[in-house]
Amino acid sequence: MPNMTHKPREKPAPYKQRSETVTKNKDAPATSAKPHKVMTRKNLTLNDWLIVFAYIDTHPHQSQAEIVLHFKKELTGALAFSQSALSRALK
Repeated sequence: MPNMTHKPREKPAPYKQRSETVTKNKDAPATSAKPHKVMTRKNLTLNDWLIVFAYIDTHPHQSQAEIVLHFKKELTGALAFSQSALSRALK
């Protein structure tokens, strides 16, 4: 049998490095707070849920729907979650 060797392949070029456009504050806690206009849904972080629970403790007479509306309309960063997600998190 003849010696079947493959011709050497060319090595691929390295991937382009992405420049980091947003500088992140390393001392800030992790949050999924979004700017006011963003419509995508993401899971809330543990820190986000703790903020929601603290708000519930300080406002015990508000309904779950009012709590969801409060966090949806925040000016600094809205937390997008539904009343059913809040109900599941309270269990």
